[in-house]
Amino acid sequence: MANSVITTAADLAGRALASLTTGVAALRPPGEKPLHPEGEMYAGRLVRPGSSTPIGVPWIDDNGEDEVTVRISRAIGLPHPLPDVQGLALRVRTGRTTYGDVLLASTGWDALSRHLLMPAWNAHWPLTTLLPYRSPVGPLVIGARPVDVRGYQLCWATVGREWHPLGDLTLEMPLPEDTEVSFDPILNPLAAGLQQYTWVERLREQSYATARRLRRASRV
Repeated sequence: MANSVITTAADLAGRALASLTTGVAALRPPGEKPLHPEGEMYAGRLVRPGSSTPIGVPWIDDNGEDEVTVRISRAIGLPHPLPDVQGLALRVRTGRTTYGDVLLASTGWDALSRHLLMPAWNAHWPLTTLLPYRSPVGPLVIGARPVDVRGYQLCWATVGREWHPLGDLTLEMPLPEDTEVSFDPILNPLAAGLQQYTWVERLREQSYATARRLRRASRV
């Protein structure tokens, strides 16, 4: 019964997000993305120290280095100095031809506010995945805190608990302005041991599908 209620609520919220996406798209010039219309793209590197206490997610438990494509953007695209929801999108290479996507947005950093979107005045605001992943140790969120203009400290936490270090992300090289990557954490799962909850998929998939459809239609 509880799962049914959660799924229904996620469906309703997903429809609301899809409607919002459609409304924002109507205000955009033809061909422009409804959300995160502009962004800075970088090639980067994520250095992971590994976890002193394994949690059953090799990407977190084991040390290593990942090639990462990074997009830094503002969700609505409001002009500076107006506040906007900051976005940080990561595409992590997981194999020769495979990769996983992570989407983070500006939020608070404590146990409650890390799940609340917050318009930010600048790029020094913390960001999180907002919604949790299913993991062997329970619902888990990923966060990022800017450490300078070219880097972020990535962390992970189970819901309601303290943050743990995940890795250091360095932006190594700007990519050409016409570089286009369609980040989608549903289609491109991040790592073994981290799964999207069904209700998270239901919440996101309608707005993502709407955004893709609107972009295709604007190119016709």
